[in-house]
Amino acid sequence: MSAVTCCRQHPLRPLKLLIQCRPFSTTPTHFVTPRKVPKPTLLPGAAGVTETSSLPLLHNSPVAALLRRRDPFRTGVIARKKGMTALFDAKGTRTACTILQLDRCQVMTNKTRQDHGYWAVQVGAGERNPKNVTKPMLGHFAKCETSPKQVIKEFRIRDERGLMKPGTLINANWFRKGQLVDLRAKNKGKGFAGGMKRHGFSGQPASHGNSLMHRAMGSAGQSQGGGSRVLPGKRMAGRMGGEHVTIQLAKILDVNNQLNTVVVKGCVPGPIDGIVTIQDARLSHPPSISTSYRKSMISPSKKTPPPTEGKTEVLVAAA
Repeated sequence: MSAVTCCRQHPLRPLKLLIQCRPFSTTPTHFVTPRKVPKPTLLPGAAGVTETSSLPLLHNSPVAALLRRRDPFRTGVIARKKGMTALFDAKGTRTACTILQLDRCQVMTNKTRQDHGYWAVQVGAGERNPKNVTKPMLGHFAKCETSPKQVIKEFRIRDERGLMKPGTLINANWFRKGQLVDLRAKNKGKGFAGGMKRHGFSGQPASHGNSLMHRAMGSAGQSQGGGSRVLPGKRMAGRMGGEHVTIQLAKILDVNNQLNTVVVKGCVPGPIDGIVTIQDARLSHPPSISTSYRKSMISPSKKTPPPTEGKTEVLVAAA
């Protein structure tokens, strides 16, 4: 019995103690420390979760989708494109820029998550003849205490801290020099265009027997084997332009509060006198609100704690 050993680590231990011994392994053991996964942030009252619950926030819930949007804290403005020019710095470097002018931009109303499902500020700009406005819209303008506006837009904000009082006039000093903004506009419509103009195709050869096929697109799909159809998304001739374009992280070069203009670096989509919306960039740090607009902000509602039973008894006894 003594000749039969347990393992190489214990040659003098009998076989009956095999259960107590760890089996021999030629490969060394590696201890891998588990990676610490951060816990998801909790939002009280989100998706039916109470404030005292410790359930994590679901990634496919509506509240999680709103948190992933990274909406700006402040509302945006509506401006008109007035044209392009150039600015020169002290070294003589020329920078192309676009002039945007604000035209009687006012806050119309606010959208809250409790009533509408999201946070937003409705802004109007321009002027319109009341004779050309329908009666429901005239009632809406009267409720907002503003004149009939030509253009009305909504700007999503992150929470209730960005809500503003209706009727507040927003000027060019809402932005600051050197700030990064996002520009949204509708580019020029160019009508029906071919493949070379719309997508930049090089075209077919201009010689060697080519006849009347110089600017043609070429084959568009399979004859057999691929379903005998044109695949979705194929770049072909069609209507060009007239689409909404967003330019992110555009730098503001100058702000003129007297002319109510904002000078933005680079080009802006759209024709002259086209509508352009300007809002704080989502991918940059939000700027601080100037002191001239702090009185127009709506302070978040503070919940007052309910009175305790002891105080209630004292009030009843005093009555």
